[in-house]
Amino acid sequence: MDNGESSYRRYLEGDDEAFDEIVKALFDKLVFFIERYVHDYHLAEDLAVDTFAEVMVHKTRYNFRVSVKTYIFMIGRSRALTYLKRHKRQLLPLEAASDTPSQQCIEEELLSRERDRLLHKAIAELPEEMGVAIHLVYFEGLSYDEVARVMKKNKKQVDNLLYRAKKQLRETLEKEGVTTS
Repeated sequence: MDNGESSYRRYLEGDDEAFDEIVKALFDKLVFFIERYVHDYHLAEDLAVDTFAEVMVHKTRYNFRVSVKTYIFMIGRSRALTYLKRHKRQLLPLEAASDTPSQQCIEEELLSRERDRLLHKAIAELPEEMGVAIHLVYFEGLSYDEVARVMKKNKKQVDNLLYRAKKQLRETLEKEGVTTS
């Protein structure tokens, strides 16, 4: 899938398989993104399904000014914030540890997992906007312009958020004894 535009154009022309391609490419990423707001994986899945349902129902709203991914993430963010506003849930901190398998020896793998755990913990401790910006840029690969649209900020605000977030992450990780380069 290029950036989703050709698939979306095919979907607008009546090719339902093109929509399936978009869902397959973005669903898991959208769930992970929404989970950063609601801190409940199953709820995030439900909100992601609602997001794609909204795209299906209002398929002509997409105007191709942003990538399909950015458009869908904007809707997902809106769904998550609306849910939180309506339910006024108490947010719980993320407790994530990396389970990615490694080919390294056991000691190196344990050190790597510990660094990942500390990084995820440090990201979870960031103010929400900083954590979201870090997630969108470094985990989802969105550009600063796309992140600005998703977060309803300008590019300079996103740049400032990321600068402060990286500085805070570096300080937190150094206190934990993790070397940063």
